[in-house]
Amino acid sequence: MDLTLPDDVLNWRRVTEEELRFDLALGLYIDEKATLGQAARIAGMSTPAFLDELGKRKIPVHYGIEDLAADEATLRSLEGGYRG
Repeated sequence: MDLTLPDDVLNWRRVTEEELRFDLALGLYIDEKATLGQAARIAGMSTPAFLDELGKRKIPVHYGIEDLAADEATLRSLEGGYRG
């Protein structure tokens, strides 16, 4: 998808394309219309960098019961292979 905005919209507040991409990604993430990974890609950032920006802005990470269950399953599968 290509999105075209009039130049005067960006110049009016001196918004860079990078800032606009981040703001779009952030809005979609906050509204739960994009996952963390999707939002990071929209912003043109790595997931850790996007997480860092969320932290700086004190925006909570979406972490639901499904995420917890998936993480627990991953940890259980790793425990079986650990030979410490």
